[in-house]
Amino acid sequence: MSSSAALASRPKAHLSVLLVLGLTHLLNDLLQSLIPAVYPIIKTAYGLDFVQIGVITFTFQIAASLFQPLVGHVTDRHPMPYSAAVGMGFSLAGLVGLAFASSYPLILAAAACIGIGSSIFHPEATRMARNASGGRQGLAQGIFQVGGQMGGALGPLLAALVIVPHGQGSLAWFAPAALLAMALTVWMAGQHTAIRRQVAALRAARGAGGPVRAPHAPRTVLLGMTILTLLMFSKNAYIESFRSFYTFYLIDRFDVSVSTSQLMLFIFLVASAIGALIGGVVGDRIGRYRIIWFSVLGPLPLTLALPYADFVWTGVLTVGINLIMASAFAAILIYAMELAPDRIGLVGGLFYGLNFGLGGIAAAILGGLADSIGIERVYQLCAFLPLAGLLTWFLPRIEGERGKA
Repeated sequence: MSSSAALASRPKAHLSVLLVLGLTHLLNDLLQSLIPAVYPIIKTAYGLDFVQIGVITFTFQIAASLFQPLVGHVTDRHPMPYSAAVGMGFSLAGLVGLAFASSYPLILAAAACIGIGSSIFHPEATRMARNASGGRQGLAQGIFQVGGQMGGALGPLLAALVIVPHGQGSLAWFAPAALLAMALTVWMAGQHTAIRRQVAALRAARGAGGPVRAPHAPRTVLLGMTILTLLMFSKNAYIESFRSFYTFYLIDRFDVSVSTSQLMLFIFLVASAIGALIGGVVGDRIGRYRIIWFSVLGPLPLTLALPYADFVWTGVLTVGINLIMASAFAAILIYAMELAPDRIGLVGGLFYGLNFGLGGIAAAILGGLADSIGIERVYQLCAFLPLAGLLTWFLPRIEGERGKA
């Protein structure tokens, strides 16, 4: 093949699609992040305890996690690019429901509706990011993750600036964000259809027009998925302690205001966005295996020091912890895709589902612990969770794990 023909047959990254995909992920996760951001308000208004707060998170996360693998499995066999717009419609309904909920059961129902919306959005969005990556999987997932992490970070900031002063009903003011996300997902669906045709044509030109087959033995895939799941749980259990209870920890330990605690949570989550992008880009260069080692085990010294730090150092340490931990998700997701390259939607649904479901389980457990032993003691126990990173030793070394095209 001549050099010009080789260049013509190479896939290219569709940067505009990736950027819009990241923006849509930002809007989706912004709506999600308004749930924990409103916790201090509804805790007081409805007289909730920490267990009930944890159950709200549990309900949302489980609703998101149960459907994602199923949606991914179905769309692997029958692509539905417009399904992401349907998911955003569910999120819109849940947001409005949460704004006007007048009882704890209605709050749970609204949270579940937002979770269902996420379960429909993520599998197809993951497939879009992979197909639009042009082989630069880390960059694509990094951009996608930055959008989601920034959306999650904006929730506490907007809570401090809008929801705390104006109350629960002001959640409805964010409905236009959901409508914008629906419009963007419709545009991306059309782009994704064209990209899939281009990918199929390139594969056919290479003589690879048949279905993609998993290159690894089922035993290798099972072992790898099990290790990745355990690593995901340890990471999410620690991160969830911040998403759901960090504001309460700061208020209880340092007697800060609700607005200050929300701003601190925003800073923490911004670090997550930066870490996600760095982890994706660096993973393309040095490999997913090394990134996973560093991102899961690396924060251990910082987590051990955190419960004994003053207010300023608490902020510094939490930024460092999340900056490192956040770099793990893109590497874990791409590693899983390389274990099962013929099941991209299922893998995306499974790991985003795990991301929600395991976080919800952790929130419920940590909420019960906070009620029984105190929120400060919870952070002392969570400090040891990064030790689970030692499980990376047993992760199968797979060919092409650097994510090269």
